[in-house]
Amino acid sequence: MARTPWILRGLAVLLAVVATTATAQEKTLRIATQNPRGHPIVLGLERFAELVEVRSRGRIKVLVFPGGTLGADEVSIAALQAGTLEMASLNSGILSNQVGAFAVFDLPLLFSGDGEADAILDSPFGRAMHASLQAKGLVGLAYYELGFRQITNNLRPINTVADIEGLSLRVIPTRLNIDWVRALRAQAVPIPFPDVYAALESKAVDGQDNPLTVIEANRFDRVQKYLLLSRHQYNPQSVLISKKVWDGLDATHQSVLSEAARESAIFQRAEARRLEGAALESLRKRGMVVTRLPDGEARKMTDRLRPVTDKYLKTLPADVLAGLQRAGGAAGP
Repeated sequence: MARTPWILRGLAVLLAVVATTATAQEKTLRIATQNPRGHPIVLGLERFAELVEVRSRGRIKVLVFPGGTLGADEVSIAALQAGTLEMASLNSGILSNQVGAFAVFDLPLLFSGDGEADAILDSPFGRAMHASLQAKGLVGLAYYELGFRQITNNLRPINTVADIEGLSLRVIPTRLNIDWVRALRAQAVPIPFPDVYAALESKAVDGQDNPLTVIEANRFDRVQKYLLLSRHQYNPQSVLISKKVWDGLDATHQSVLSEAARESAIFQRAEARRLEGAALESLRKRGMVVTRLPDGEARKMTDRLRPVTDKYLKTLPADVLAGLQRAGGAAGP
């Protein structure tokens, strides 16, 4: 009878070891995004989560946190670097604050269409850009599509380039985005995305720019009347994982995440393109006044933006510029 406590203690230790082993084998990864549920970025992340759970046999679970619930993009980047957040999806150009060459992804007029964007992002150039993030504590797994940006405002319809002049426009908080707005003789106001709706509603700014699916999903039509189909800038999004988290995964699980990210990117881009037309129709039905610049005015806009693109192309490291040119993305400054 005296042995019973020892048996019970031994059993408790064994159960603790088993529980610890199970915990070590099962991981939960949180992934942050600024976009709300139903947006193509979130649809892609949900597909990514499904693929990871199936292919890891339930040992890795991905939880998607949409709508900026875990903070602004800059907060997510810092948390990824610290290892306190596992994953995030955010505009690739925002990473220029970490690796300057990422400004290339915000260059006005860089991409003329979806096919060209895919060719560049999926090329050795795109992979090399993501590889350069590892020195900053980030690992890039895939590129999703946010899309071509369009300009909205609440003051007047835009039928000429001159109509843009004097507007105060919210921009992504990077130097390049400030510069292209100033090139159009408008006022650039850097604001993190979670604060954009409130800034528009309070009339702290006149307008903003974003792809159609973002404008529609975030109901900017409630606080913006006029929409210009400008397609002045294309935004890929980088699906990132903390390097500290990545280094703690075994090779099999790293492979599961990499393959799931690439496969989900194919699905996500298709969804983004499918839903773009539906978003435009929805915005029209909700009362937004939609305009396009006539050809002559579109050329004027290009002429004003081209110096900004040329300026930043000149700042790119020689190897980055050469890689971009090989991928077909720029003729050079």
